[in-house]
Amino acid sequence: MKLNKALIKKISDLAHLEFDGKSLNMIQKDMHDMLNYINKIKEIDTKNIQPLINPIEEESELREDKAKESIKKTDLLKNAPDKNSDYFKVPKFIKK
Repeated sequence: MKLNKALIKKISDLAHLEFDGKSLNMIQKDMHDMLNYINKIKEIDTKNIQPLINPIEEESELREDKAKESIKKTDLLKNAPDKNSDYFKVPKFIKK
């Protein structure tokens, strides 16, 4: 995969991130290094290696779920800059 600035710009746009030119160069180098490392890992022959198994077969004890008093919805909605009935209203940010 060719990791050029156009691809990094596309990924950053999808993630709603903005970078200046210097940061973009650093990110390109870091991503290139990561992809090289991943490709080295892919080269390792694991055909005769068994998957790791935990020899201890203990199960975690889970606590019983209990309903408890929490903050009232009306108190939460008082702090909302914009609301619609019982819901927080946020600006639309997804592009089509």
